[in-house]
Amino acid sequence: MLPLFLLAVALPRVAAGGISCYDDAGQPVDWFLAYKLPRPQHSPPAEGMRYMYQDARSGGWVSGRALMNSTQSAVGRTLLQLYQGANRRMEDTAYVLYNDQPPKNVTSSTSTRGHTKGVVLLDRAQGFWLLHSTPHYPPPALETYAWPHSGLHNGQSFLCVTFPYAQFKEIGTQLRFSDPEVFDARVQGAFAQDLPELRLASEMKHVQEPPWNRSVALTSLGGRRFLSLAKFRLFHDDLYSGWLAQALSSDLYVQFWPNSRGVLPSNCSGSYRVYNIEELGFPAPGPDFSATVDHSKWCVSTESAPGWACVGDMNRNLEEEQRGGGTLCQQDPAVWKSYYALVQDYSKCKEGSGG
Repeated sequence: MLPLFLLAVALPRVAAGGISCYDDAGQPVDWFLAYKLPRPQHSPPAEGMRYMYQDARSGGWVSGRALMNSTQSAVGRTLLQLYQGANRRMEDTAYVLYNDQPPKNVTSSTSTRGHTKGVVLLDRAQGFWLLHSTPHYPPPALETYAWPHSGLHNGQSFLCVTFPYAQFKEIGTQLRFSDPEVFDARVQGAFAQDLPELRLASEMKHVQEPPWNRSVALTSLGGRRFLSLAKFRLFHDDLYSGWLAQALSSDLYVQFWPNSRGVLPSNCSGSYRVYNIEELGFPAPGPDFSATVDHSKWCVSTESAPGWACVGDMNRNLEEEQRGGGTLCQQDPAVWKSYYALVQDYSKCKEGSGG
């Protein structure tokens, strides 16, 4: 495996000094994936903040160098740009923090908004979009970086992508479809003029007319192509079986929080099948764990062609058929292999029925 400090050499466009995703070594990267591991029973709290990490140069999953509550972790280093920059002049940066379960000291408005969690932070050249699955996280911009105690027990997923400035026009539109609960935001001045959809999303002004779903190709600063898919609550269907499998022309294994009410069974009624993951495992030395202790939301194609892997927002249950949310997908053989290898067992479809 190449040492992590070589990452900036591979992606010179990202190392220009603008707002970016950062790796565990403090180097700007085009994108990274992080997987917060479930806390083993009867283990100390630190065991609930360990994570696996992957980017374009890691060769698959590698153990995170720090803990999730540390600003030395990839996620912590990335978000530190928000907290260190909170007192910058307003015209220098824009940000949107959203979570359907906002930090506990923040008042939320309504549970009918999107089931979606993330952070957008940008300057006038570039920025990042961080999608994650962690409730009550992260803290508002005027506070300091921290990991919530409620986030120790279960697994959580993260995808960070560095985008050029112009792409935040499309990202703003996608957020208007997913209808996030915004608990802290600043999109003012030139940002509000250049990125009107992002401003509207920051003000929680969702789309007003059909179609109620939208997909768009996004290109990262380093040239990586992602596919963003977002649905509004009036789409009235499951993200995965109602749209995503068809859009990706692929059967899917889906990881989501299976402890909610009204969980949808694996679905084989359409042209493409959607299977609920039940057991997961990282390559030796592990760990292995049940989906019942994993709050992550991701899916992976069952075959290497077309080889999609997506990280995002949605569970498969009846309630979330009536809520906004989305996912961000990429076709990358190494990323596909990493997620595909996690699937240890899944629920089959019942004989003679679509469910």
